[in-house]
Order: sequence, then structure tokens, then C-alpha cells
Amino acid sequence: MTELKKMLGEERRAYILSLLKENNRPFTGSELSKMTNVSRQIIVGDITLLKAKNEPILATSQGYLYLQESKPSLYERIIACNHPPDKTEEELNILVDNGVTVKDVKIEHPVYGDLTASILVSNRKEVKQFMKKIKHTNAAYLSELTSGIHLHTITAPSIDTLIGAEEALRKAHFLIKEEEA
Repeated sequence: MTELKKMLGEERRAYILSLLKENNRPFTGSELSKMTNVSRQIIVGDITLLKAKNEPILATSQGYLYLQESKPSLYERIIACNHPPDKTEEELNILVDNGVTVKDVKIEHPVYGDLTASILVSNRKEVKQFMKKIKHTNAAYLSELTSGIHLHTITAPSIDTLIGAEEALRKAHFLIKEEEA
């Protein structure tokens, strides 16, 4: 069996960048470390250096993703939600079942200001993977820092889809009503 040659700095970062650009799927740090024969921590550093060069790389729960030019056919809006942590999966499933992609979660932290984390889920399988990763890592939800209050950026191919998803969340009592704000 032939041992993989360790890729060096610039060559490795160029390889990672081309891999991310040419594929429309996320790559985990572990996958990239195996492909380049370096540690996962080296990959984290490489991604940081690429981001410092203004490469639009997003770290998602599924791995690293290169942000392609956004499709003008997608509509986007920000929604305000409030629920306990044990309702997160239900909230995300309602959204994806209604045809939207949940891009991120945002909170307003009293010390750090606005904090945003990428979610990027658009179907139940991705929601399940996201939830599994939260449970596996024993990570806290950002919304736990704000007693359940948070924002989501959602996208969909039509405004009607966004409205339908919001209405479904309203019926499930996840949306913050304007009179509560």
C-alpha cells in the first residue's frame, strides 16, 4: 500500500480551495485531513488562512462549504423565534417541511453583541444530522444564552413559501408576536 505524501502549505490550501469550489457539498475537516495527509487541526488553520484572504468559506454543521454566488431566484427573510432547547428539532422540521432552507441562527448577546452560527438545513435528513451533532458534542444552543429568543435567516424559491413557513411556525407558537417584542 502506498502512503499518501503530506501536502505542504500553499499547495494544500490551493487543493482545498479548488475542492470546495468544484463540489457543491460540504467537506468535514477529517475528510480534508485524510485527503491531504495532515491533522484536522492543520486543516482548521488552513481554512482560517483562506478566510483571511476573503475566500467565502462557511463552516457548517456538515463541514466546510464554499459559498457560490447566491441564486437570484431565492427569497430571504429573517424571522424571530422563541422556544426551549427541546423544541429545536420540531422548529427546524416545521421550516424544512414547508420548503425553506434555514441558513443560520442569530442571537443578541449582552457582552459580545450579535452572534451568528451557520445551520444550513433544508430537509429532515440534514436536520437529523444537525441534531445528532449537537447531541454528540454536547454543545449548547445559542438560544440558551437568550432564554430561547433567537433569529433565523430562511430562504425559499418563492415569497409564498416563506409566508407558508412563517404561518406554520406561528400556529406552532414558535414565532415571536410583534406585541411581545
